Amino acid sequence: MSPVNQVTISVPGSTSNCGAGFDSLGMAVNVANRITVSTSSDTSEAQPERKQDARAQTMVADAAALYFKTVKRGPFGFNYRIEGEVPPARGLGSSVTVRAGIIAALDSLSGTGMTRHQLVTLVTELEGHPDNAAASILGGFCVARADPQTGAYIETVRITVPDELVFVTASPLIEVATQVSRAILPAKVPYFDAVRSINSAAYMVAAMATGDYDRLRHAVCDFMHEPYRLPGIPGAREAITAGVRAGALTGWLSGSGSSVMCVSRREQGEVVMAAMREVFTSDHRPCETAVLQADNRGLTLD
Repeated sequence: MSPVNQVTISVPGSTSNCGAGFDSLGMAVNVANRITVSTSSDTSEAQPERKQDARAQTMVADAAALYFKTVKRGPFGFNYRIEGEVPPARGLGSSVTVRAGIIAALDSLSGTGMTRHQLVTLVTELEGHPDNAAASILGGFCVARADPQTGAYIETVRITVPDELVFVTASPLIEVATQVSRAILPAKVPYFDAVRSINSAAYMVAAMATGDYDRLRHAVCDFMHEPYRLPGIPGAREAITAGVRAGALTGWLSGSGSSVMCVSRREQGEVVMAAMREVFTSDHRPCETAVLQADNRGLTLD
């Protein structure tokens, strides 16, 4: 055991899918949760430090169990605390911040020296898909590849995102559980809906990879998940439309929601945010808004 008995891991939130890149595209954004883990001799289990931390107890326990199983070491007791700006169940990758933070903290305390690739692999196993996992751990805009048969993480192509782009986020104050949101998706989609989504995702990745961001204008069109999820979030579709009309290049539902996000040049960010907020507040729906940037660092040890 390392002589260090407490560590804090900072893990940025993320937006996933980015329109039509379902379970494949993700980008880290500059809001983060900080996961503090300290060793404990009182128990062999994970214990929350505060009442509000107990909400994540099952998630923490599952992450710890996978870590200890992977490194083939006996578990030790620890306390954990979760602090930061990434709200739960709002489409900004909060579950990844917890899972990645716990595994990275246990790795640091134990001195097992996991690579970032290994961290993404474990978090993908817990999440069931690699989009948020790759983005929050590696930073930047990530195109993650998974095994088509098993879903296991393989690798990521990562693109650094410049400060000239901002990601205007409007988060209505409702929680959307990912499992519930996935349950409303159809088992099959029409063939040409899949074709149109593939075209949009491929074009968006090309624009991000080349840095030709003006090509993002009106380019994100999804037919795989947004048509089924957006109707359950009042005002979400209208907020994206309002943001684009106010000068944003494009927009999407962040993860499974409830947050929506518009991509904008920095100089239009505040105007876009005001337009998106107005959609929700004019109908008496409280929401939180922010002009975010991409986080190109990913997970860090504080």
